[in-house]
Amino acid sequence: MVVTFGLGVEDLADTRFALSPLHETVLSLRVLREPGLSALHLPWRRAVLGGLAGLDTGPDTGLLPALVAARRTVPDFLTPRPTVFAPDFEDELAVVGRTAAEVVRRDLLDTHAPDPPPAPLREALAGDDAAVQRLRDALCELLRRYWEIALRPDWPRMRLLLEADMTYRARRLALGGARLLFADMHPNLRWHDGVLRIADMLSHHHVPAAGRGLLLLPSVFAHKPAPPLSPDGAPALAYPCRGVATLWSAPPTADASVLAELVGAAKARLLLLLDEPMAGVELARRLRVTPSAVSQHLRVLHATGLLARARDGRQVLYRRTVLGDQLVGGQATGDQVVGDQPAGVS
Repeated sequence: MVVTFGLGVEDLADTRFALSPLHETVLSLRVLREPGLSALHLPWRRAVLGGLAGLDTGPDTGLLPALVAARRTVPDFLTPRPTVFAPDFEDELAVVGRTAAEVVRRDLLDTHAPDPPPAPLREALAGDDAAVQRLRDALCELLRRYWEIALRPDWPRMRLLLEADMTYRARRLALGGARLLFADMHPNLRWHDGVLRIADMLSHHHVPAAGRGLLLLPSVFAHKPAPPLSPDGAPALAYPCRGVATLWSAPPTADASVLAELVGAAKARLLLLLDEPMAGVELARRLRVTPSAVSQHLRVLHATGLLARARDGRQVLYRRTVLGDQLVGGQATGDQVVGDQPAGVS
C-alpha cells in the first residue's frame, strides 16, 4: 500500500527539517524489542540492556515494548510534531503529557489494530478516561527514565550525525530541487509531479499539504520512511539518515604510514576521511572529539592547498583537493586512518 503527500509550490517553500529526541527515543523501542530489525544498532542495544534492568521493558509484560505493535507501528501521540528546529526532550514530553485521554486511547488502539492491545495496555484502555490518563502519565515517566539511560548519553553524537544529513539534503535541494532532494533518501520514496509517494506502507491514503508544508525528520532508528499513522495531521516524514553505520563503530584505529610521518597523524586522519565533502562537526563526530579540536588542523591543510572548502549555510564543508588526492595516493580512504597515536585528533 502507498501513502502520498500532495505538495504545492507553497508547501515546498515551507518544507523544513527538525530534530526530535523524543521521536528517536520512541523509534528506538523497535530495536529494543526486535533486535533483528537492524544489525547496525546491535552494539547500542547490547550497551544499554544492562542499564535497563529494573525498568518496565520485559518482552511479555513490559509497558514500553507494548507501545510497538506487531506490524512495528508506534502511537502518533508519542511523536508530536516539533514546532521548533531542535526541541528539548522535556518540552516534547510535556506535550505528550497534555494529550487528551480520547486521543491516547484512539492512537494506542489504532497502533495495534487489527490486533487487540497487548496485556500491559488492555486494562487501562478498557477503563474510563482517568485510567487512560494514568496510563499516559506512567508512559511519560517510563520514557523519561528510558531516555536518560538509553539515548541521552549518545545524543550529542547522534545530533551531529542528523545535522550532517540535513546539510547533505540541503545541498541536494539547492542543486536539483525536490526531485534531487528525495532521489536517494530511500528506495520507497518517489517524487513526481507535486506528489511524494511512500511505498510499502500499512495503509493507503493521500494527505494534501494544503499550505501546511512538509516536515522532514532525519532519524537514526528509522529503518524506512515513516509518516504518521493517522492521515489527519500535516505532512511529516521520518527517514533513515546517512552514516548510521559509523555511529556505534569504534573510533578509527591507528596504522603506521609514511603519510603520517609527513603531515602528522592528526592531519593524516583528516585527509583520509575527506574523500567526500564533510563539515567540521561531522569530522569531529567520527573522530569523537570536539569541533574545535579539528579546526586548527583543517586551517593548516586548507592553507597548504590539500583541502578545499565551501560554505553551505551555517557550515563549512571540506574536501581533499587534487593535490590532497595525490598526496594520499595509494593510501586507504574512507573511515581508515593512519598514524602512531591513539584514535582521535590531538
